[in-house]
Amino acid sequence: MKHSCEVLEVETPIEQSCPICDEAGSLTMIAHTTEIAYFGEHTQVTLSCAACGWKQSDLIPAEGGKPGAWSLPIKCEADLATRVVRGSSCTVRIPELDLEVKPGTHSSGYVSNVEGVLERFQNIVEMVLRQLEGSAVDEISQCVAMLAALRGARSGIFDSELTIELLDPRGHSQILHGDVVSRALSESELDELAFGPDPSVFELDQGRN
Repeated sequence: MKHSCEVLEVETPIEQSCPICDEAGSLTMIAHTTEIAYFGEHTQVTLSCAACGWKQSDLIPAEGGKPGAWSLPIKCEADLATRVVRGSSCTVRIPELDLEVKPGTHSSGYVSNVEGVLERFQNIVEMVLRQLEGSAVDEISQCVAMLAALRGARSGIFDSELTIELLDPRGHSQILHGDVVSRALSESELDELAFGPDPSVFELDQGRN
C-alpha cells in the first residue's frame, strides 16, 4: 500500500492582521505538500497566529477541483475505515438522521475516515443533548435516537443504513471507496451551500513552486 510522504514544506509570514485578535504581523502560513495515498498530491495550508493561538487549515488538491458531491452508504464495519478528505468549504451530511455540518468562516479541512466523521457528529449531538436538559421530551428523544444510530454504526451495528455525503462547491473533498457515488452540484445547490473561509486566505502560489 502506498503511504503518505512529505514532499515540500514552506513557511511564510503573512502581512495582514489576525482575523481574530487583529494583531498585526502575527500570522504565519505553513504550506506542506504530501502525496495522499490514491488521492494524489495535496497541499495542506495552515494559518496560525502567534499572538492569540488561532489556527486554521485547508487541504487543496494539486490538480484543482470541480464543485461536486460524494456519497457513501455505510453498510459494514469495513466501511468505517474508508478515507475521507474534507475541505474547508465542504458541507457534510448524514441525511437519514437529518444531520448537517456547514462550513463556517473559520472552518478547517481535515483528513479522516468514516468512523472519524461519525465521531464528530456524535460529539456535536452529545453537546446539543447536554444543552437540552429540561427541554421538550420529543427533542431529547430525537437526540437519543441519533446517538444510538451513530454509536451503533461506530461499533459495527447496522440496524439501519447511514450515508455520508460531502458537498463541496470548491471541489477539495473526496471519499475513497469503490461504491462512492459522485456527481456535479446543481446550480440551486451552489446557490444554497456555504463556501466557508475566504479562499484568498489560502493562496498557494509560493507552495506550488
